[in-house]
Amino acid sequence: MKDLKERALRGGVAKLCAQGANYVVRIASLVVMARLLSPKDFGLVGMVTAFTGVLSLFRDFGLSAASVQRVDVTEDQVSTLFWINVFVGGFLALVTTAMAPVAVSFYREPHLFWVTIAMSTGFLFNAAGVQHSAFLQREMRITALAIIDVISWVVSTLIGIVVALAGLGYWALVVSTVSLPLIATIGMWLTTGWIPGRPRSGVGLRSMMRFGGGLTLTGLIVYVAYNFEKVLLGRFWGADAVGLYGRAYQLSNIPTSTLNTAVGEVAFPALSRVRNDPPRFKNYFLKGYSLVLAMTIPMTIAVAIFAPELISVLLGPKWQEAAPIFRLLAPTILVFAVINPIGWLIFSLGMIGRSLKVAMVLAPLVICGYVIGLPYGPKGVAFAYSTVMVLWIVPHIAWGVHGTVVSVRDIAVAASGPLVSGIVAGAVTFGAQFAWGQSLHALPRLVLGLAILLSAYLGMLFYAMGQKSLYLRLFRDMLRRLPVEEENLVPA
Repeated sequence: MKDLKERALRGGVAKLCAQGANYVVRIASLVVMARLLSPKDFGLVGMVTAFTGVLSLFRDFGLSAASVQRVDVTEDQVSTLFWINVFVGGFLALVTTAMAPVAVSFYREPHLFWVTIAMSTGFLFNAAGVQHSAFLQREMRITALAIIDVISWVVSTLIGIVVALAGLGYWALVVSTVSLPLIATIGMWLTTGWIPGRPRSGVGLRSMMRFGGGLTLTGLIVYVAYNFEKVLLGRFWGADAVGLYGRAYQLSNIPTSTLNTAVGEVAFPALSRVRNDPPRFKNYFLKGYSLVLAMTIPMTIAVAIFAPELISVLLGPKWQEAAPIFRLLAPTILVFAVINPIGWLIFSLGMIGRSLKVAMVLAPLVICGYVIGLPYGPKGVAFAYSTVMVLWIVPHIAWGVHGTVVSVRDIAVAASGPLVSGIVAGAVTFGAQFAWGQSLHALPRLVLGLAILLSAYLGMLFYAMGQKSLYLRLFRDMLRRLPVEEENLVPA
């Protein structure tokens, strides 16, 4: 068990570093591409990804997570899963190709035909690497996964920039998107050295298929809930609206997805291994939960207060219409930091049925919000989306932890320090910004504001809330790659 702790911490360090590097690469890519391409270019590709993204949820049928969640997996099982993944990937590529005329007709945009066909190849590239990625996760070789992840993002980003500089417009985004899974799959094949054997029947895949199927259905419902607004905006407001909303959405989503991926890819296999040890399971979960929340709150406040400055500095003046949309989406950064980690708990315990029920309740609520906000354009949709997600926080937590070793009170205690610190820091920063007004240009105003925000937040969290020892000890143990001693989440 100590070895598991050490490997989880070592993997956590690698994944956090990799996600930090990915964050920089993704932001840099967005900054460069936003200056080389137009909102319509982004909107055209966004129309297709919102359309075909539903199919991407079926690319591995949840079988990668199923094999990670299992303690013991045989060679025959993994080989058979590989060929199932490849078959599904090929099928989805053909379905996507057949959907190209449908996309053109639905959006009334002829450019989408070849874009959709080109994007279909990504399904095959993804499918060929699914079980190799699962192999590395099962072995807790998070460092190798992290390196592959960073290299894939860097190379695909550079390819996209080169294509954009060549003047090929939206094709730069298409090539970058498709090359990412191709490069990652090549890296995973070279790293594992594993060559799949022949598919076999009767190797005990029924429970894994059931787990994967439930996970996929849940993902499908959640994807539709979180992306249907882009389809509606594309149909009724056009490519420019999708481009503006999509960049604001991407900027608001990057912090949460980066942190959740960094911690979640370590937490899920680790929690799966200790699910039969309730005290250790609870301790691991709450530490990861608190860490994600503590790192996300200042990002949420920064977007809420400095949305115009961030858009101006990152995307440039032609994207200023995205600033109010970006600000309206700020609450969702915090919401996903609060509710996404509940998924680690549910999936590691194998509670797929509960996850599916939660998704089936959430999806219609979010879609109703989109429909209500749609007449008011991207800003109306963003406001409605954020409102529904904020109202959903408490029911989601209560439902997710019901009957587990983690209680709503545990979540409240873990969240109280970061939340109180964030409220105070936000008030201090807003007051400071109000005092200096518009006397500074965007960049110095942003730098000064972020410095005040971070100082106030860390001061409150570390000293007023008394949590300095908790976070410093956790980071110190991670950096030293030593096992952490068992401790309460919030020190006395």
